[in-house]
Amino acid sequence: MLTPAFSTMHKLGCTVLLSLSVLASQAQAADPVKVKFSMDWRFEGPSAPFLMAKAKNYFVQEGLDVQIDSGNGSAGAVTRVATGAYDMAFADFNSLIEQESQHPGTGIKGVYMLYNVTPGAVFTLKSSGIAKPTDLQGKTIAAPVFDAARKSWPAFAKKVGLNKDAVTWQSADPTVTDNLLARKNVDAISGFYFTNLLNLEARGIKADDLVIFPYSQYGVDLYGNTIIASKNMLENHPEVIQAFLRAFNKAVQETIADPSAAVQYVKARDSLINAPLETRRLQMARDMLIVTPESKKLGLGAVDPARMKNSVTEVVSAFGLKNTPDASTLFTDALLPARADRDVQ
Repeated sequence: MLTPAFSTMHKLGCTVLLSLSVLASQAQAADPVKVKFSMDWRFEGPSAPFLMAKAKNYFVQEGLDVQIDSGNGSAGAVTRVATGAYDMAFADFNSLIEQESQHPGTGIKGVYMLYNVTPGAVFTLKSSGIAKPTDLQGKTIAAPVFDAARKSWPAFAKKVGLNKDAVTWQSADPTVTDNLLARKNVDAISGFYFTNLLNLEARGIKADDLVIFPYSQYGVDLYGNTIIASKNMLENHPEVIQAFLRAFNKAVQETIADPSAAVQYVKARDSLINAPLETRRLQMARDMLIVTPESKKLGLGAVDPARMKNSVTEVVSAFGLKNTPDASTLFTDALLPARADRDVQ
């Protein structure tokens, strides 16, 4: 039979152990989930919502510890996720279509379509005499091998009546591509509209001295960049993706409302950027690619199923791919934040 003193000590000991157990459990539950995230490119104005969500602890508030690294092109970002080196990334959706067509079953999906329109474009100088897309026949275009606009060229060429092999591609490092056009070493370059236009301006070329062919203005109805997630994340940690998207979506809304303030988070990550220039770049991305009639109708991050199906077919045909992935294997809207949180005006 237990003495009263022993009984009291026993109960006290159990209470202490239980308390320690609860504290340990709470501490374990509070440990943030680590997520490795790759951008498609270096840190520029459009990187703002990602870096804001990190700097303002929106990810932390969702229980996440997110590592955000710069990238070297959309194809590279897709590869980083496909190999398991990264959990999630920001990449051109058309690069994902190509990846899935060539390597079916990777299980990577887009989960938040930020760029509702493809930003791809071809740039040339007025002095070159190139005035319309068909004038590019036989010309040399410079771009990095991994450039999303270069990879989407076949879709543009098909729309404007050119053979996809109508031009010669000169591979160039992204740090010198704009210089090649400025120095007239090539006839044209390809890239993202908001990236190369401002880069060329920074090199002394006025917008009035350029001829620009934005793909979307020539009937290329493709989606642009999406957040992608690995098969492992989708199958085993969907709640982590949902948490990431809630934090990110909150930052997107703030970025849309005040691009100038948002760019300061890019400046904090890379002190060498030109804040006014990057603010313009971000504003262009917002107005051309993010806040669109479709995103106003469906909410940020969502896609139109019929349009997506058509865009997949168009990419497969233009790229000369053998397999046509089902749109449902490439994108899911099941993990998006609540519709009310994604409303945009």
